[in-house]
Amino acid sequence: MDRVQKPEDHELQCALGYTQNRELSWLKFNKRVLEEAKDSTVPLLERMKFVAIFSSNLDEFFMIRVGSLFDMAHTDASRRDSRSGLTAKEQLDKIFEAVAPLYKERDKAYAEIKKQLGPYGICGLNFKELEQNEKKYVKKYFKEQILPVLSPQIVDANHPFPHLLNKEVYVTANLKFKEKANSKSMMGLVPIPQFVSDVLYLPGHDIRYIRMEKVILEYLDLVFSKYEVSDANYICVTRNADIAPDDEALDVSDDFRYLMKETLHKRRRMAVVRLEIAEKMKPDIEAYFCEKFNIEPHQIFRTKIPMKLAFIFAISDKLPESMKRSLIYHPFTPQNSAHVQEGNVMRQVKKRDILLYYPFESMNPFLKMIKEASVDPNVMTIKITIYRLAKKARLVEYLCAAAENGKDVTVLIELRARFDEQNNIDWSERMEEAGCRVIYGFESYKVHSKICLITYRNRNEIQYITQIGTGNYNEKTAAMYTDLSLMTANPAIGKDAAEFFKNMSIGNLDGTYEHLIVAPTSLKRKVLYLMDEEIKKGSGGRVIMKMNSLTDVDYIRKVCEASKAGVRVDLIVRGICCILPGIPEYTENVRIMSIVGRYLEHARIFSFGTGAEQKVYIGSADMMTRNTQKRVEVACPILDDSIRRQINHYLKVMLSDNVKARVMLCDGSYVKKTAESQVDSQAVFMEEAIHAKRVAPKEERRFGEWVKELIGSIRK
Repeated sequence: MDRVQKPEDHELQCALGYTQNRELSWLKFNKRVLEEAKDSTVPLLERMKFVAIFSSNLDEFFMIRVGSLFDMAHTDASRRDSRSGLTAKEQLDKIFEAVAPLYKERDKAYAEIKKQLGPYGICGLNFKELEQNEKKYVKKYFKEQILPVLSPQIVDANHPFPHLLNKEVYVTANLKFKEKANSKSMMGLVPIPQFVSDVLYLPGHDIRYIRMEKVILEYLDLVFSKYEVSDANYICVTRNADIAPDDEALDVSDDFRYLMKETLHKRRRMAVVRLEIAEKMKPDIEAYFCEKFNIEPHQIFRTKIPMKLAFIFAISDKLPESMKRSLIYHPFTPQNSAHVQEGNVMRQVKKRDILLYYPFESMNPFLKMIKEASVDPNVMTIKITIYRLAKKARLVEYLCAAAENGKDVTVLIELRARFDEQNNIDWSERMEEAGCRVIYGFESYKVHSKICLITYRNRNEIQYITQIGTGNYNEKTAAMYTDLSLMTANPAIGKDAAEFFKNMSIGNLDGTYEHLIVAPTSLKRKVLYLMDEEIKKGSGGRVIMKMNSLTDVDYIRKVCEASKAGVRVDLIVRGICCILPGIPEYTENVRIMSIVGRYLEHARIFSFGTGAEQKVYIGSADMMTRNTQKRVEVACPILDDSIRRQINHYLKVMLSDNVKARVMLCDGSYVKKTAESQVDSQAVFMEEAIHAKRVAPKEERRFGEWVKELIGSIRK
């Protein structure tokens, strides 16, 4: 827990004691990801994937969070974090101190997994480990396929130090002319071509491979044939990628897509925040790179594992079926929901609300509904907000088809979805060409909501079908992230949705709604009001909230207030969590847990009260200041009793998880629960999805009745 001796700000003083720094909290989350890589009950190749996910997470953390802290340290050095009281410089010092041991843990986990994969014939090799025939193969391949496409560079008086691309690998070495006595040493660099595979697979039945940078490292004498080569290494820079287009001068161009393309180009040239190296450097070489990149030695991290790990995900495809059973998760396909029957989905939603739970249930019913709407003669308009899309998106094809069929299709697409900007630019152009009306939201507010509205005519009456979800309309992540998707024909929610889209089209953030709660105006206010209602009940109050991250100081204070009043508060927070539980006189009635497992926990659920008075919402927002104050977010009440029971069941199972869940202690650390019987919530939901389709939907069985048998069998 981070403390400041004498905080000048009274507001800070109020927060200290039961809050923690968001960046250090995030590093603890990523450590939980790394724990999955060390879990012997997880299949070996899945463990290796968790190493890759940990590394990818860390890359983005440095590019965004560390990058923004560096900017802040230079522009607003005295500003203190509202949750820990630390300046940007103090936060950076603590981050670098915390990251160093994580590198060692990751290297150790990778080495152990790699060793255990060896008997299965999966071998990542150094050059010295190659067999003689393999060395011949590699050398021939290098000479014929690699050497001709390399672009080696030297750095001397006539050749300035080049710009190194973000997260690309470069082989480096000290060079001296062979034929010139007493010649000065110079730096040589060889970029690994982006169109060359990261891995060279060796001939044979086993999966034996060598990293491309190791191949080039071995044959540097052929690359720099006129030089003596020494101190060979390979390096990778991580650059600040925290460009906020909101802060750009938007009047430079009327075309927002053009602005985003310029932003992406600028990102490639941002300042270096981290340097990764494969081998320990001599002091003079370390000083050389520190000077060239304008970094400090503590920003240099030595890694003993590959700097690019995407190849790990491709290895599974190379495995024979017999080996897959031992090395990867048992295949699971998102199931057809038991709540959706064969036939027209729109007709079913008109009769009753339907809730889908990804990835346990398939996204297909929603996509099928959009496809039906695209050709339904009674449908007049389809409106949707889009934040992230898959590279192959049936949704876009159906929206385009609807526009081509004469429907009025409005797509509010967020071009500033970080790292998906180019993908969204491409899709926006495709939809405009098909006749969709594409709008881009607001200058200072990202549109992060997940809402879709179908308007149709029933005789002479205008009616609505509304879909509201917790996750993106991304067909790829719908099979990897846990998310909820509500489809409803409730007319009041439909009217709210129609009003929302009207407000978005005219640039009005201050709309009022009967049922929907919308950030940045009403969402946080409503959540705090509902918590106040529970606070009035004292020890009879109950709050359960599931989200990805929790940083909003106003919400944190309200949780503390609720705890003091005796309200039982359960928070299921996957990632950053800036409130500490179990602090005497502050958060004694707060319990916080995090679930990290096979699927990325992504659903946001807000539950207030119990019994007939319970109010449940699902939506797109976390309780983070950026979500509640700087984004357009939508949350929707669950008005259908059977769906509310469905969600209560999901929460009950998650709170019972003692396999993939970790409980936060009062110092911010996490521990596993201990229990005689084991409950893995994601495993329970997979089993339920598989068995639920066997239960006739007309059988309205009591909540959880048949599910208890499933949980019991999984525990055994």
